[in-house]
Amino acid sequence: MRRAPFTGILLFLGLLFLGSLSGTAAAAVPEHGESLQLLRRADSIKTADHPQFVELLKQLDGHMAILPPEQQWYLRYLDAWQVAYEGSYEGAGLQLNAIIKQSPDPTLRFRATATLINILGIGHRYEEAFTRLNQLIDQLPQITDKTARFQGLAEATELLISAGQYDQAATYADQMLENIPPGDSACKAMFYKLHAQFHRGGMQALDRSFQQGVDLCTRTNETLAADSIQADIASFDIQHGQTAQAIALLRDHYAAVKRYQYPSLTSQFEALLAQAYWQVDEPALSKSFALAAIDSSIKDEYTEPLSQAYDLLYRIENRQGNYREALAYHEKYLAADKGYLNSVSAAALAYQVVKQQAQANKVQVDALNKQNRILHLEQALDRKAMENSRLYIILLLTVMVFIGMWLYRLKRSQLRFMWLSRLDGLTGICNRKYFIEETERSLRHAEKAGQSAALVIIDMDHFKLVNDTYGHAVGDQVLKHAVAACQRHLHSRDILGRLGGEEFAILLPGKSPDQAWVCAEQIRLEIAAEPVTGDIAITASIGVASTERSGWEIRQLLTDADHALYRAKRDGRNRVATSKAEDSLVSPSWKKSNCQTSGGDTQDVPPCAEGQTSSR
Repeated sequence: MRRAPFTGILLFLGLLFLGSLSGTAAAAVPEHGESLQLLRRADSIKTADHPQFVELLKQLDGHMAILPPEQQWYLRYLDAWQVAYEGSYEGAGLQLNAIIKQSPDPTLRFRATATLINILGIGHRYEEAFTRLNQLIDQLPQITDKTARFQGLAEATELLISAGQYDQAATYADQMLENIPPGDSACKAMFYKLHAQFHRGGMQALDRSFQQGVDLCTRTNETLAADSIQADIASFDIQHGQTAQAIALLRDHYAAVKRYQYPSLTSQFEALLAQAYWQVDEPALSKSFALAAIDSSIKDEYTEPLSQAYDLLYRIENRQGNYREALAYHEKYLAADKGYLNSVSAAALAYQVVKQQAQANKVQVDALNKQNRILHLEQALDRKAMENSRLYIILLLTVMVFIGMWLYRLKRSQLRFMWLSRLDGLTGICNRKYFIEETERSLRHAEKAGQSAALVIIDMDHFKLVNDTYGHAVGDQVLKHAVAACQRHLHSRDILGRLGGEEFAILLPGKSPDQAWVCAEQIRLEIAAEPVTGDIAITASIGVASTERSGWEIRQLLTDADHALYRAKRDGRNRVATSKAEDSLVSPSWKKSNCQTSGGDTQDVPPCAEGQTSSR
């Protein structure tokens, strides 16, 4: 399942909007005539030579009192940029707001607004970020400074990528490529276009433009952007089984990335290395990089690398038999994954809400203009003849009814977008986030009412083999077939959701363990009753957990049902297993004893070692 991009990784490109220039900074601040040149020098090397930039800021801050007012504002903007670069987004936001409200320079206000949009996106204040972005785009025609315009387009591209609007983001990236400021390069614009292309998905192989982007950014000393493209290349290699190639690429650039001291990019590199080493069965190295990714993550921030790191640590500890540690990591993974998915959904929903609000505002403005025109006509006609005025009153009422209908349709569209954000795009059932929310609500109600409930987890057997053999179109039919089989045996109170990939979950309120087992067995038989297409036989393994043993906490129910599912897999698949007391103490040996050969289900089973055969 492809997710929206990790928005924190894009922050530094929101700050990368000026190119690097050559030259050496003076040791002391010059007179006023030369201080502006020194400020521009610092501005131009913010990312190309960041240590030198920090040193220049210290020198300039020490002489701020003697700088002219306009240069003081310029220096305050560079200070705010550095605060944001260090990850102190709240403090940076306060400084940028002060510049926007008080600076006399419209271009500096525009740049501060663009940087603030970036900060708001990182702080998950997406609706405010998109609202300010609309205002920024409206101001673009009045901005003659090419560097500032370039930055505004960059922020638009970045925020649209975070909301999953990849086609529109690519359009803005193309505009950036057509309007490179003097002295700058196409590096940042190329990165945004490649980043949008990568996350849009559908590529079977990376084209040459990705390596060309790396080469361009390296030649222009834009190493942060170059290594961010390398991260996308490595992620693509990992997804397509070219793990050794990904490890070599990441290790070659890891030391340089750590020197940047930029938490988001460092955490992404470490999470990718942890995934790669897990795929090549190097658990010690995988654990080391997963812990490093957690340590590098921005504190109190849920990100995709953080979620991936906790998930890998859970798998590693579980394989090694450290079940207490595995459970602790699993709980952290659930919290991080939920927080990250909430952030991704919030960005997409905020984009749609602000878009609808902008359309509604435009309709309202047009309506007011029409009202004014009609009122003027009415007054003019009143002076001529009373009978004619009645005609225009009727026309006014008609327009008002039309406007009301438009506003009603816009409101319905907003509600529809909110509902669609809760559904899985392929199967039409609850997505993971909405299933968790609805299940938690139902469990709270069941606990208050003293009723039992059961949680069922369904995993399609050998699903990756079906995808690899028959193609993803058939794989999609398999998932839809499984959902239809489930729905034929569920009641209106039951909750069905897709956790991800080929894994589904059902909450059965009011069901005892025995009743839940019967329902799960009916679903299993229904799934296996007939082939999806041709002679493709489909089976599923099912795990069942009940509140009578696991309690009403969803995390414990998920964990116990998952253990039962592992036991069903271990015992031969195509069966239903109910959670038992010893499940939490017994390693899921099916994951240890079995392995997969080429073409196997890599999500369930590790790869076979040399000389070992699969029992799947």
